Amino acid sequence: MNTADRILVVDDDPGIGELLVSALGFAGFAVTAVSDAADALKIITAGEADAMVLDVMMPGIDGFDLLQLLRAKGDRLPVLFLTARDAVEDRVRGLRLGADDYVTKPFSVVEVVARLEALLRRARPDAPEPDDGRLRLADLELDDQVHRVTRGGEPIHLSPTEFRLLQYLLLNAGRVLSKAQIRQHVWQYDFGGDSGVVERFVSNLRRKVDDGREPMIHTVRGFGYSIRDPAA
Repeated sequence: MNTADRILVVDDDPGIGELLVSALGFAGFAVTAVSDAADALKIITAGEADAMVLDVMMPGIDGFDLLQLLRAKGDRLPVLFLTARDAVEDRVRGLRLGADDYVTKPFSVVEVVARLEALLRRARPDAPEPDDGRLRLADLELDDQVHRVTRGGEPIHLSPTEFRLLQYLLLNAGRVLSKAQIRQHVWQYDFGGDSGVVERFVSNLRRKVDDGREPMIHTVRGFGYSIRDPAA
């Protein structure tokens, strides 16, 4: 299983903190929430965060001041502002101070997850890419160059949508992906409610990939779906 990326949420609204801890946790992140800059600095200084979701309006040191302090120290921790301050001048100020992204409240959890994933990818430009477009997990292999999937050396015939679904699962092996995340990344749009499309495609994919073999594709009830090495 992949080591979960550590997200530090800094917001003095306990409701927002609890929502993000729950939602980002379901998306596969390891989340810590604090309500002020002092506690945030302790965690960042200890090297216990891979990215930060930061509110602007907080008592004492506000989000802008905290970010300015970090950047002055040379700390390049990826930072996503999540704030009710939606004026253009606030966005410009946040980005000029060194924020990597800026999202205003009210917000979509799916969008925050997608933006965090993008920040973390950009923060690791030297991360190894799959060799020749190939993704492997145990005896399952997906080759994006020739659009071929095998398990145990045996070919598995997938539709284009099934192929994209399996590819997205493999790129996030070990993480639990929500139906909303899958809809956004595989179909690039939402169906306007739970139409059952994701469930049907996951069922078809499971039948083809796991039939007669150790199961790799799992349903995490109430949360979403995950693909895991059977030996893990």
